[in-house]
Amino acid sequence: MRLPLTLLLAGYALTAAAEPQKISYARVFPNGGQIGLFIASADGSDEHPLLGNHELDYDAVWSPDGATLVFTSEREGSADLFRVKPDGTGLERLTDDPAYDDQAAFSPDGKQLVFVSSRNGGFAHLWTMDLATRRTKALTMGTGTGGDFRPAWSPDGKWIAFSSDRESSLPFSDGRWERLQEVDLFVIRPDGTGLKRITEHGAFVGSPKWSADSRQVLAYAMTAEQTLANRRPSPEPNNDTRLVSIEVATGKMTDLAAPPGVNFAPSYVGNTIGYLRRDKAGPGAGIYYINGKAGPKGEVRGAAWSPDGARIVFHRRMTASRPPWKKTFSRLPGYELTLTGLLPSFNPAGDRFVTLERSTGIYGTGIALASPGSAKSEVIFSDPKRNVLGPQWSPDGATIMFGIGDFNAFFNGFHGKFHKPADRVEGGAQVALINADGSGFREVTTGPNNNGFPSMAPDGKRFVYRTFGADGGGLRIMNLETKAVTTLTDGYDNFPLWSPRGDLIMFSRQAGGNYEVYTIKPDGTDVKQLTFTHGNDTHMGWSPDGEFIVFTSSRMGFKDEVVYTDAPQPYGEIFVMRYDGTDVQQLTDNQWEDGTPAWQPTGRMQAKP
Repeated sequence: MRLPLTLLLAGYALTAAAEPQKISYARVFPNGGQIGLFIASADGSDEHPLLGNHELDYDAVWSPDGATLVFTSEREGSADLFRVKPDGTGLERLTDDPAYDDQAAFSPDGKQLVFVSSRNGGFAHLWTMDLATRRTKALTMGTGTGGDFRPAWSPDGKWIAFSSDRESSLPFSDGRWERLQEVDLFVIRPDGTGLKRITEHGAFVGSPKWSADSRQVLAYAMTAEQTLANRRPSPEPNNDTRLVSIEVATGKMTDLAAPPGVNFAPSYVGNTIGYLRRDKAGPGAGIYYINGKAGPKGEVRGAAWSPDGARIVFHRRMTASRPPWKKTFSRLPGYELTLTGLLPSFNPAGDRFVTLERSTGIYGTGIALASPGSAKSEVIFSDPKRNVLGPQWSPDGATIMFGIGDFNAFFNGFHGKFHKPADRVEGGAQVALINADGSGFREVTTGPNNNGFPSMAPDGKRFVYRTFGADGGGLRIMNLETKAVTTLTDGYDNFPLWSPRGDLIMFSRQAGGNYEVYTIKPDGTDVKQLTFTHGNDTHMGWSPDGEFIVFTSSRMGFKDEVVYTDAPQPYGEIFVMRYDGTDVQQLTDNQWEDGTPAWQPTGRMQAKP
């Protein structure tokens, strides 16, 4: 029987003061050392780091006089704006807010900034800052829903251009669950008046940059569907973008002459135009100019030229080791957050955890074992011809349960398309068990269905799992001793997890174009929908006492144009809520894809002193 909420709060605390709640989660990209800021001559010569590359520093811009740079950094926790001289000296912090601050641009007199921030509501909107006083003011809040990105101040000071998905319904991509990014260009006056869309809605046009006479903006364009293909680090062929020039007064769009490729972020540089190109790592990726010349090479994701066009500051994707345990920023002091591998799961004692270990090919994803705080992990199980998915510890800590199969939806890039239920079968998959040391592999389900994401009941005698196939879909419960299977649901359901109390099973259901979190009793009664948002709420985890749920949500939408983020879903934030869906609180706030959280057991709830 559950304690009443008032009694629970009066007699107990979630150890927020003495011992914070510990949650681990995965991030697709980046971790420390995987992004670095560089400065170079416009032709790529004299390239050197602007600052140390062990921090996440990105999106730098020049002041109009060329004396300073403003950039975004996560060196102090959340994404904030910093200022530094081009020689790397005089570093100072400009914003100090737990929200996400990024994508700054100077006013033409150098006295103000316009930037993107998620402060005051969680959505990406435009704010301005007076650099002398550091006072900030909301610019686009209240002018529409959705996110606003990549602002640029006109040289005459009269307008700010930006991209926005405020008119988008965030549709699913073709046969997938990832959302497309429909983006239009808008202009607004610095006082917040005169908002006007200058491009036709329905596709993607982004990263506006003004001409010297303030009459035109440069941008890049593609179809909405291409925003899925071109957010991957190495886009595949036939996803070329267009570089365009747009007359602000009329909206007339003209294509620029540029070689084919995934080209983006064009800027006026003297008598030419510079732009970035995404490509497979190697000579194809880097910075180029319309006149045929080239600049720095590599996987560049953001660049800005000095006022005289002689120098360029940019950030680049880099190779760096990914430790299995790295502390990261939390918006709430009562929660300690750690980045780790995909789909973490802790043993009951909380002193060991498993994650997925990705292979170099389509198959062979295995299970890696590590301890909290460790610098390395050990692969304890893999199958070279199949993939592992969703490992979960048994309640006694003796075994690990998981799905094994192709799982084309997760491990084959974006090639897996799902237009009808039969597409999810993918040749079938089974639920399997291993001992905690990786030995004793055995499959516990049979048949043609695609079975996966198992979770054991607290008594260790039953487990719940999701299934797709000829034998039906939805959630099932199997008795490990008798192998008897009971149908729990028949909906488009996934990620089931049995509560540590044993009284509830939570799961994510796709209905009405959204994924929402639900709970159900193990006997199939009392189905309750806990979340009601436009987007994807999924990847859940129970607190050790079963009173709280941690989950990933895309409810705050995009915070940047997807081409910059290198993530399939660049909009996931980590949230916590009570088991009944109340008291929802946001823990992360950034433009990266954060997901698959798990709650680390840290002992029993302690009475307040």
